[in-house]
Amino acid sequence: MPVTYHEVIYEPGPVARVIMNRPEYRNAQSRLLLEEIDAAFQEAVDDPEVLVIVLSGNGPDFSAGHDLGSPPELADREIRGWDEDFVGVYDRQRDTRITNTMRWRNIPKPTIAMVHGKCIFGGWMVAASMDLIFASDDALFLPSHTQYFSAPWDLGVRKAKEILFQNRFIPAQEAKELGFVNQVYPADVLERKTLEYAREVAERTPMVLRQIKHSINNMQDGQGFTTHINASFMTYAVGARFGQPDPRMVKGKRQLSPVAQALAKLKPWPRPRQD
Repeated sequence: MPVTYHEVIYEPGPVARVIMNRPEYRNAQSRLLLEEIDAAFQEAVDDPEVLVIVLSGNGPDFSAGHDLGSPPELADREIRGWDEDFVGVYDRQRDTRITNTMRWRNIPKPTIAMVHGKCIFGGWMVAASMDLIFASDDALFLPSHTQYFSAPWDLGVRKAKEILFQNRFIPAQEAKELGFVNQVYPADVLERKTLEYAREVAERTPMVLRQIKHSINNMQDGQGFTTHINASFMTYAVGARFGQPDPRMVKGKRQLSPVAQALAKLKPWPRPRQD
């Protein structure tokens, strides 16, 4: 039965498009958005006509990260429930931030994240789970000690520490120099260049592409990638629940980080029409 998408645009074809479509919230990752990304990826995997998958985002930014409380997200929590005890939070975090992201990393078809604007926290996680990242020259990446903690693998150990200690954005060109981003293009040609590459890859034998991806991912796993992700999530989950009070807490009220303050000032972005 075909999936009806509300927060994702799915375009099948030899190069399938999965487009996050919450531009008014900078593609912040609601539970529904993550579920629809997962469904779209599975639809692409099941379709023999799909050879390459490109993930992108509508609006000014690729993704502002986790949805911490947009009106649609809060309404969804009321309707479907939202456990606040430790076990409930742990299970939800694992299901929506680790299990799905690891599944996306191991999609048996080449995947490309096409990133523009800001790519923050959860946005970094989703982009990092793709095989390749093509970025606009004005893209900005913000990693953190998130649930899917791939930063040491993506950036190298010492550079990851340096950047995470600073809690700073990584410009696209620096991200390329560090090996996180494959290619950087001017914003106005990013889509064309990304799709040109994707179509070229789509001309190769599908089984050859699958074998290449499997062997490289298996090499990482042999070095401990999956074990590290699982162990880091345990550290994250315990720390997030029982860690020391945030220094930005004032009389029990959390003060937003500079990044969150900047995002909060952004004007809503109109959702594009879908005819």
